[in-house]
Amino acid sequence: MIVVASDHGGFALKQEILDHLRERGEEFEDIGTYTPDSCDYPDYAERAARAVVAGTYEKGILLCGTGIGMSIAANKVRGARCALCFDGLSAELCRQHNDANLLALGGRMIGPELAKRIVDRFLDTEFLGGRHNRRIGKFPEIESRN
Repeated sequence: MIVVASDHGGFALKQEILDHLRERGEEFEDIGTYTPDSCDYPDYAERAARAVVAGTYEKGILLCGTGIGMSIAANKVRGARCALCFDGLSAELCRQHNDANLLALGGRMIGPELAKRIVDRFLDTEFLGGRHNRRIGKFPEIESRN
């Protein structure tokens, strides 16, 4: 199951992504925001990231105006690996090499068709494991030094 969240800057693109997830037959939960009224992206990013790390959802899709704020906020949660992607290749590689569990998109940066292709690559790509396990295994070591 997938969790989807946005702030006001990502609200319109989130609606497109929700329709796309329905068309794909994906199970998902939209945890807000539910209007285009101004709100604070860290609240939604934290809630989604904590739920993914806890195992409530397999993956998450976060949207704000640029995707930058959502990705920064989500990555503050220990165990979250949120990747901001602007093309299909970066979405594929963040899954293969980094086992990214959250995808960030910029609602004011990319159009709906490109966003759908990015979501597809993110959801359809598996983590390669192998040498990449050693590398992502170093992330908690970095966190512990903070």
